[in-house]
Amino acid sequence: MTTLKRLPASLRAARRLPHADARLCAALGLPATAKGRSLALLTCDQDDALYAALDHATKIADVEVIYAKSFYAGSAHGSGPLSGEILGVLAGDEPESVEHGVRAVQFALEHLFAFFAVGDTGVTVFPTVIPSVGRYLAAQASVQPGSALGYLIAPPVEALVGVDAALKAANVSLQRFFGPPTETNFAGCYVTGPLDAVEAAARAFADAVIDVSTAPHRA
Repeated sequence: MTTLKRLPASLRAARRLPHADARLCAALGLPATAKGRSLALLTCDQDDALYAALDHATKIADVEVIYAKSFYAGSAHGSGPLSGEILGVLAGDEPESVEHGVRAVQFALEHLFAFFAVGDTGVTVFPTVIPSVGRYLAAQASVQPGSALGYLIAPPVEALVGVDAALKAANVSLQRFFGPPTETNFAGCYVTGPLDAVEAAARAFADAVIDVSTAPHRA
């Protein structure tokens, strides 16, 4: 039986700007009048794990996610050894708030969010259930903070079969579809609904990805 093996995500860089220039803050999405805002600049070798970890930080610390973008082609083709496949930026009014947010991101990457390898197939999957979503992903998925969210990501064919299986397996709403190609050439979706339904959808998604990975030509 094919099993899933956790692939821990790794922060490649985590630099703080205790009192960032207002012009940089504005360029990243904050108002130009927000002087003295503190920032944390985070890169990671798993983009989806960091998106989820940044969201976790908004539940733990007085911070906002002001910038988060994946890099093209993934961490294996990064522009440098510290690039990973995503840059995320947290902002807070005080350096202490940002530091608290960074610690929350670190905890989430160590204990909550990661991709999984599908046996020795070379395929990876992100069949993640967030029981109570924070402010960042709530806005991205057009749900209320505190909602249950399924964050389901895999390579293109595996993901499309998986999304179909997830939507058929449980009474969940498709909130956002990530059609291939994304920046990292994966695909997937956000789903929401009652927690037990989101969990059932995530299981169906993972099972479908395993099935495609082990039998890619099956009808």
